[in-house]
Amino acid sequence: MSNNRVEQLESTVAELESTVDGLTNELIEAKERIRVLEAELDAESPTRVPERRDGEADETTAEETTQEAEPDDVAEATAGAAGDEAEDSGSDDIIVA
Repeated sequence: MSNNRVEQLESTVAELESTVDGLTNELIEAKERIRVLEAELDAESPTRVPERRDGEADETTAEETTQEAEPDDVAEATAGAAGDEAEDSGSDDIIVA
C-alpha cells in the first residue's frame, strides 16, 4: 500500500514539474513578445522635438489635417445628445452651441 502511495506522489511531482516547465517556457515567450512590441512602440512614437529645426514652416495646415465628419456620424451624435438632454430635463442649465 505504501508503494502505491509513493508511485502516486512521484507521478504527481512529475506532472507538476512538467507544468512548471511549460509555464516557464510560455513566460519566456511572452516576455520576448512584450519586448518586441515595446521596441516597435518606441520606434513608432513621435518625439516631442520637431524633426526640422531649419526654420521651414510645415506645409500641412491645421485645416488640412482636420477631417470632416460623415453625415451619419453627425446624426448619431445629435440623436445621442438629444437623448442625454431628455434625461437631464430637470436641470435649469442653458446649453449654447
